[in-house]
Formats: sequence, C-alpha cells, structure tokens
Amino acid sequence: MALPFLPGNSPHVHIGKERFHKSQHFNLSSGLPMLVGLEKPGIGGEPLVGQKIRSKYSVYPKGEGSDLPSWIAFDKQALCFEAYFRETVTISELETHRIRKCKIYFYLEDDTIQVVEPKWKNSGIPQGTLIHRHRIPLPPPNDDQFYNVLHFNINQDMVLYSRTFTVTNCDSFTKNFLTKLGVRLNEPAMMPDDPYSKHRQQLEGTMKPLRPYERRDTLKQFLDYDHKILRFNCFWDDTENMFGDPRELILHYYLADDTIEIFEVIPPNSGREHVPKFLCRSKVPKRSPVQMKLPGETTDRTVLNMVASKNQGQCFVLDSLNTGAVCEEFYKDSDLTVGGEVNIWGRRVVITDCDEFTKEYYRSKYGIEDFTPVQCKVPPAPKPSNPMPPYNGFGSEEDSLSSCQGLFPKPPRKDFQKFMEKDRCGLNSNVLNFHAKMMTCDPVDKERMFIISFYLSDDSMSMFEWPQRNSGVLGGKFLARRRVRKPGQKLFKSEPFEYFTAQDLYVGASVCVNGVNFQLLDADDYTLSYMEQHAEEFPRANTGNILSKLRSIPEGKQSEIRKFLSLSDPTNTGFIPYESF
Repeated sequence: MALPFLPGNSPHVHIGKERFHKSQHFNLSSGLPMLVGLEKPGIGGEPLVGQKIRSKYSVYPKGEGSDLPSWIAFDKQALCFEAYFRETVTISELETHRIRKCKIYFYLEDDTIQVVEPKWKNSGIPQGTLIHRHRIPLPPPNDDQFYNVLHFNINQDMVLYSRTFTVTNCDSFTKNFLTKLGVRLNEPAMMPDDPYSKHRQQLEGTMKPLRPYERRDTLKQFLDYDHKILRFNCFWDDTENMFGDPRELILHYYLADDTIEIFEVIPPNSGREHVPKFLCRSKVPKRSPVQMKLPGETTDRTVLNMVASKNQGQCFVLDSLNTGAVCEEFYKDSDLTVGGEVNIWGRRVVITDCDEFTKEYYRSKYGIEDFTPVQCKVPPAPKPSNPMPPYNGFGSEEDSLSSCQGLFPKPPRKDFQKFMEKDRCGLNSNVLNFHAKMMTCDPVDKERMFIISFYLSDDSMSMFEWPQRNSGVLGGKFLARRRVRKPGQKLFKSEPFEYFTAQDLYVGASVCVNGVNFQLLDADDYTLSYMEQHAEEFPRANTGNILSKLRSIPEGKQSEIRKFLSLSDPTNTGFIPYESF
C-alpha cells in the first residue's frame, strides 16, 4: 500500500548524500564568458538531466568488476592480435602492392594500443614499431571516443589513423580473455602472401655461392669453458746450449679456444732479466716447421685454376673437395699429461705437475687418477748454517746479536702479543708476588725479608726488601726490574741464555739471583689463585697431579697419614690447621 503524499511521508533525494560540490561550467576567455564544461557533471558529481558522461575506461569503470584498480589488476597483461595491412606500391615494376604483417598489442591496464611490424632482413623499408603505445581514437565521426577491448575481434578490419588493419588471429590468452567477457570470436582468417617476398625467397633459393659456407660452431665451446684454464708446472733443460741452465715454466691451456700460454719462473738473484711471457697465447703445432710460414701461405682452401674471359672477366674456381688444404695438428687438452713432453717450437718441455682444478678436470673427463709429480730438477743444496757469535759482554744479549745480523743494527723485537695478553688490565695485574728470605749463615742476613715480583708480560723480575726497624740494613729496592739469568751458565757463549720463568717460582723453591740464594716462603692470594686457574702452565698447582702423587704413596705410609689426619681433626670437620699439616 502506497503512503499518501503528505509532508513527512515522502523520502528526500538528499538523504544519505555527502557530496554537494558544483562543477565549473563557465570560464572567461579574453574577457568573454564561455561554456567550457559540457561533459562535466552536476551537483555532487551526478549527471545533469539528459547528460551522458563518457567514462574514461569503458570496460571496467570504477565501482564495477574487481575491487582493485585496473593498473594493478591487469598489470603487465596485454592482448596480442595478428594483423596485416595492404600498402600500394606505385614506383616499382615488380610489384603493385605489398602485404605488411604486424602485431597489435592492447594493454588492459590503460586501454593503450601498440602496433609492431617484425623486421625483415634487407627489406629496405623502415620497420619495427609503427604506432607507439597510446590511446587511439575511433575513426570519424566518433573520433571523440577511444578504442577499448570490446572493439577487438578476429577476422575484421580496424582503422587506425586512416590505415586499415585486418585482424586475422590472436593468441590463446587473448581468446580466453575475450570469451570470458562474452565476446563471440569469429573464425580465424588466412594471412595472404606477399608476392614480392615470395619472389625474393625463390631467388634466394636458386642462388648458390661459389664459396660454400662451412659452419664451425666455436661459440658453444667458448660459453662452456670461458675463464677455465688448465695450469701445468713444466721444466726445460737448456744445459746443452752455451750459458744454458735449467728453466722452470708455467703452462696455461685455455679450454675456450685451445690456446697455450707459457710464463717463465725466474728465481731471485739468477742474473736473468724478467720478461712478460715466454710464449704468447696462441695455438702450438705438434710438429714445428723448419721455417715459419708467411702470412697467407696457409689457407683453408686453394684455387685450382683461373679462367679469364672478356665478358665475365676473371673467374676463380675454388677447391670444393679440400684436396689442397694443409692439415696441421695442434696440441689439445688430451695431449697434455703429467710426465709427458711438449714440443714448444723445437724446445723439449717436460710437464712435471699440475694444480687441483686441472687434476679434477682430467679425472672427470678422461678418468685419469695418476698425477704423480715428476722430479726433474736437482734438489737445492742445503743452506750453510749461520753460527751465532758468542756474547761480547756489551749490552744485553739481544742487542749484541742484532749488531751481527745487519749493517745497521735494529732494536730487538719484543713479543707484542704476549705483552697485550699478560699486561695489567683492570684488577688483573698479571704479576706474581712471593715472600722470600736469604739462605745464608750470616745471622744479620737471615732476618732480612724480601718481596719478589715476577711480571708475566715480559718474564722480568724485581725484588724489594722489607724495611725492619733496628736491623741496621736499609730497606727498599733490592733488584731493578729485568730478566734474571739462571745460575751455572757461561758468560761468553754462542747459545742463548736461559732465564727464570714463571714455572720456576713456587712456594718452597730456591732461587739464585746474582749469586745470592733465596727461598720462597709464601705467596699472596692473587698469585695462588692465578696458579690454580692456570694449572696447565703450573704443574705444582695442579690438583690432579697432587692427588695422583698421593695415590702413589705405599700402603704403610698411607696408614700413617690417615692416623695423622684423624688425630689432627678429632671432630671430623674436614679441616686441619696449616701449622700441623
């Protein structure tokens, strides 16, 4: 039942509408008002009464079809049609018209069209892209509109810029796309033959060149083996000639074109001038000729005879059977083996060894497994020993040795890596401190106490005497920091001196410094902790060595130790005093 036409019962046309903008239809041109917006919509983008607005893309307007825009949904998608057009020829006696085949591409993303003509060899006419990609208008009187996908079909004519193209066929993608759009495709048409092109093909088929073409496909070998080189170590014995000596050579075989290149290995101080190459890259014949042939003397074909005629001039008859061809064999990769000989222009070169890539190449291609190197050259004589001169007593041992190693003495090099690892870093001082006393019968020296510091960064040692009141001996620095030699060594000798190391210092050890014997009584907590953490360097702080030593004690001694431990710890606390232990 319809509602009565009363106020409040009829819906308003602007309910739910959000856009109310107005298009600009008039403008001033040279001071005169002009109507410029015939195709512009009315208020809010709605068309005026009786107005038909042409959409920019007639196939998929906005709001219909896929939600994605066309430039995304149909990106890189194009319809391909085969077509031809007839071109009239008025300046030739052999042809009156010409059939020019081309392809028409329709790009779905923006309705643009491109016409491309395949290039024909020696055609004499400009070919390629006939119409660049853009939107093409329809022929008059509808030239205000553009071609879209619905204008295309096979076996029909299309006018593009006053030139009639006949569409004959299309590819499978185009057929499926147009069928899904609902376009009924026509039957494919036959492409007519071009009479002049057909005439040219007949002429080319009857032509026989005087020099038959022989195809030599070297591109495949180049593409397969480019930058792949076989490397061999060679030896050339030139001692038979005057002032000759053995030569070491390096042979490079290029698999891309079967050429050989040779370099000479010139040892230092040999008296020979270094040359870039012993043999430039070229093909090497197996049998070197006695005399080098001149350029042009060796050819692939020869002339059998020569006939002269007044009408035809000079005519050369070539040897089609290759009876006069010179067959010359060159070295291949199969001719190069370890232990074999190569004739390099009259020089006998022996292959002694090869690299890993060459071995793998021969192993995979020829199945060769024996690559035993050949010893051709005499082993070098042993270098004479350079005895170290004895120490002369001036300066340190390293300074005296550096003065004998060169004309300009250099300062001795220190172990910088050890210095960086064992130098002081934060709370880790890398200095071992021991409490020591003199081992002497003098009652005054017996009471003197010393602190021995050993620096792990350079194996140096310093001693400091602890001051005691009313002892009559001044305390302070007893030994400046330096490396200390072990006792019992000759001063003037060729062998290097032996110095005290960190493993020689431990609690209970005796150390002789400059003829004075010291006994190490104790060490600080850092020293003991450092020795325990680095038990592999300090065997006397290794708990495993101590336990194995205790296990090796005889049974009678072990019972005595157990009895001592039970008496020292009657309450079984697991600890005993240090003095009793």
